[in-house]
Amino acid sequence: MTTRREFSAQLLSSFVAAGLIESLFRNNLFAESVKPIVGPWLSDLTAATRDLKGGKLKDTEFQAKMEELYRKVNLPELVKAAQLDKLAAKNNLPDNGAANWGIDFKAIEGAPASPGFGKQIFGLKKGRSIVPHGHHNMCTGFIVLRGDFEGRHYDRVETQTDFYLIKPTIDRAFKPGELSTISDHKDNVHWFKCVSETGFIFNVHVTDYDKTLGGGSGRLYLDVDGEKVAGGLIKAPKMNSAACHKKYG
Repeated sequence: MTTRREFSAQLLSSFVAAGLIESLFRNNLFAESVKPIVGPWLSDLTAATRDLKGGKLKDTEFQAKMEELYRKVNLPELVKAAQLDKLAAKNNLPDNGAANWGIDFKAIEGAPASPGFGKQIFGLKKGRSIVPHGHHNMCTGFIVLRGDFEGRHYDRVETQTDFYLIKPTIDRAFKPGELSTISDHKDNVHWFKCVSETGFIFNVHVTDYDKTLGGGSGRLYLDVDGEKVAGGLIKAPKMNSAACHKKYG
């Protein structure tokens, strides 16, 4: 049996697991002896996010830190306790795109009032996608909780009026417990397609972390099946949400 101290150390070693821990807490899936450590742990994550937003960490450094710390956590064992069927039962998985569950931890004792990061769980049917999109002024980390996915990432090299120039960076299978991260300067465009009967992905995101970038941090939809041009780049036309979900959802 893992002691409370050992379990606490595992939790404190990973930024990106934050929302999953919170989700377990909110759905009463933790033992009573574990609950007191969650609030302070969320405070630690808030401090790390503050370092990113305060310029003490570059976005690519924050990505590397998330991945480094994630590898120290036995996340596959942890997600076994998530009881995702209970979450899925609350929402029917859609025939297009992904369902998502937002998480609110205001009721957790010791949790920060303004954590500075967001989190959600995506649920998909077989053949459905978190459609291709990029972000502006956002760092985020994805963890596959259950199911199998085809995952592709691209660097957004250039932005034009009607299209983006993107460069493929990742194209591989993602299994439960595997992670990917994005920032404005690395792997900014991503696309996950569920290839198992159902699939669930957890996401932590930090928005508006760099004041020099300006603008909002909503999704930038694009058609990754665009014209291939010199240098291994793709001329990816811009799309709206409806068009992107019609083709890729």
